[in-house]
Amino acid sequence: MNSESPRPVPPSPAVIGIDVATASVRVLCVDGQGRALAEARADLPPPVRTAAGTSEQDARSWWPAVGSALRRTTSALPRGGREVVAVAVSATSGTLVPTGADGEPLGPALMYDDRRAAGINAGAQRAGSARWDALGLAVGPTAALGRAVWCLRTYGSALHHVLHTPEFIGRDLTGHPVPTDWSHALKSGYDARAGEWAHEVFDALGLPLALLPSVGAPGTEAGVVGPEAAEATGLPEGCSVRLGMTDGCAGQIATGAVEPGRFVGVIGTTYVLKGVSEHLVRDATGAFYSHRHPDGWWLPGGASSTGGECLADVAPARLPALDAAATARGPATHVRYPLRREGERFPFVSGAARGFELGRPRDEADAHRAALEGVAFLERLALERAERLGIPVLGPLHAAGGGSRSAAWTAIRATVLDRPVRVVERAETAFGAALIAATGTLHENLTASAAAMVRTGALVEPVPGERPALEESYGRFVAALRERGWLPDG
Repeated sequence: MNSESPRPVPPSPAVIGIDVATASVRVLCVDGQGRALAEARADLPPPVRTAAGTSEQDARSWWPAVGSALRRTTSALPRGGREVVAVAVSATSGTLVPTGADGEPLGPALMYDDRRAAGINAGAQRAGSARWDALGLAVGPTAALGRAVWCLRTYGSALHHVLHTPEFIGRDLTGHPVPTDWSHALKSGYDARAGEWAHEVFDALGLPLALLPSVGAPGTEAGVVGPEAAEATGLPEGCSVRLGMTDGCAGQIATGAVEPGRFVGVIGTTYVLKGVSEHLVRDATGAFYSHRHPDGWWLPGGASSTGGECLADVAPARLPALDAAATARGPATHVRYPLRREGERFPFVSGAARGFELGRPRDEADAHRAALEGVAFLERLALERAERLGIPVLGPLHAAGGGSRSAAWTAIRATVLDRPVRVVERAETAFGAALIAATGTLHENLTASAAAMVRTGALVEPVPGERPALEESYGRFVAALRERGWLPDG
């Protein structure tokens, strides 16, 4: 009889996703089946924004926050972090840091919503019109390309590099400069189709290509964790540092929408639709634009000016009761386009667009229901636009964002779309970054990572009895947009 005690099973290999958001850093550690093992967050100083359109944050605060969140995460793991085989960083799209020869910031980071270089971006649009038109992209007023030129004009010969957030963090993780990924590089002027920076635009703007980093595919290795970072974070020395993607792309990946035809609708402050297509599709209106998928496909989508912000005047504590009342009463008696800002950018582009109502609400529940329906109408309009552009939309729509936690809203969306909506667990940037870190380490590719690690949630079916009324309201909604000249016929 064997009297030996059974040997303990060693913990499974794990990966970490790092989300450097606007207000905080979030770190999540998961295993190869997507099970959360540990997580932590650390606050960041709020950006300093001015009426002139500038938006800045102290980039020197990022690494201490990342290091703190990583240390608390690894210390909670069974092996103290030694089981972590890879990390990836995702951050806001278009945030830039001017750095000197020593890699230290020359000034504050220019955030994704900084508009100081709007005039420079207009020149970039003209200089690269042929390239941008072929890609279906527009160099808007908040594009990072103009901010890179602004940095050169401001810091002159002291400027050695202009880095996106992940490369700035990557230098601390590895101890040496690292490439950027083609997702974070998009708004800085990188052409993922041609695999090059837009050199003719850089020449026209007087921006040397040497100021920008080299570019690689998300999920490829940028380096390994060095001894100093290992000491500061608890990550094992030699742990793989993988190139990530922007927060929006990582959020999409976190839902499992990673194969052609799959789409995710995200209701946060604004509404965002992202999907996967086999081929690059050009939208002449500029509403849809595409990031490059890590496996070579494309990620078409866009962000509306409308979304969860339509409920900004409602106290959060009131929302469950209003949702229940809206569900009980059924389709709204009037139609609402719940835009609170000036101008719309997706699924159509119109600077003249303004919110409107067709009819008046009978009561508070009716008004609430009309707001939820209005965002669902925009979602349907966006999916129909995708299909007119030749992008197949297959299966259930994946749902994420704060709005997806509302069962009432999700049922309305399913009914308006006449397709099931699947609410996905952990549809967050840090989890998407972890899936990217698992690509090539725990799993062969991103599709395999998503298949093994994403846990799908509830599938919400359309409500057949509400379809006729919502179909009629949707028709009135689209007609009103066309009558006002905001929605093109094609």
